[in-house]
Amino acid sequence: MPKAIILFEIDKSFGPNILAEYYLKEQDKIPTSTLKEFSDKHAKKNLIDVYIRNNDIRYYSSKINAESLKKDNLFLCFILQEGEDLVSLKSIFQNVEDKIVQNFTTDKKKLTETLKNAINSIFSLIQKLQEPKIIKETINERTKQMLDEGKLKKARELIDLGEEIPEKLAAEVKIAEQLLSEKEYRKARKGFLKAAELATIIKEDEIASFLKNKGENVGTFPDLIKKRADISKELGKRASELENNQLYLYNYLIDPIDRLINISNTLEETELNDVLIKLKSNSQRASRLAKELHGLDNKIREFIKKIQDIEF
Repeated sequence: MPKAIILFEIDKSFGPNILAEYYLKEQDKIPTSTLKEFSDKHAKKNLIDVYIRNNDIRYYSSKINAESLKKDNLFLCFILQEGEDLVSLKSIFQNVEDKIVQNFTTDKKKLTETLKNAINSIFSLIQKLQEPKIIKETINERTKQMLDEGKLKKARELIDLGEEIPEKLAAEVKIAEQLLSEKEYRKARKGFLKAAELATIIKEDEIASFLKNKGENVGTFPDLIKKRADISKELGKRASELENNQLYLYNYLIDPIDRLINISNTLEETELNDVLIKLKSNSQRASRLAKELHGLDNKIREFIKKIQDIEF
């Protein structure tokens, strides 16, 4: 469960502007510098998803699909708990996004309440997945309502399903999570999708949507790993060309490093991400120095030519 949720817009002239925010603890306020970094990456680099790690605090931001509101500049940011699963947060994003779009208003107080409800909804979903008895209690409440409405047949069917499916659902999710931790991504995908089908049967639509999204997200990991290997080869090739003192090539290292950072963020490879961030910082510095050296080299050549042109 995230520590905070922040809804912001990006104005092309003025930058990021927070529309509403909700924190479990007030001291977890998002730094202005982090919000600015999100804005730069979303607006200038056209990135839909952005992950930032700053002083061991993890932030995730993504663009909201708000076509129905005729808005193209809304973004939602989460501050993650320590050890929180980023792929799960990404998988629940659509559910939260829908709630925000449906309840969007210019009233900041009401919008903040919507964010608070979104956090509580995430907490409720996580509890249900961890505790099958909570799902059973929800099913019991629905069956009582059906009985009150005279829907006896549907109520009996739901009672029968409620006896066994919540336990099966929890078991499937546990197995899928274990497979995910073991990097058995294709098997984990099947597990999450199977669990989503079980959730659909008992009309737990929010859980079903979450598990389906998580399964599909996990299913992209094998392709990302292959892509990462290809980019690493590309990076190595570009780096080898530097041996010929073609210093301008430092600038060409930055793009593949950025692509590797995005993939490592998705795969939550913290150690690799730290190395890549340091590599990018040094490559950017080397690129700046290379440009400066190139400028000095041109000046030196001009001065030498002037000396040669002078008649002694």
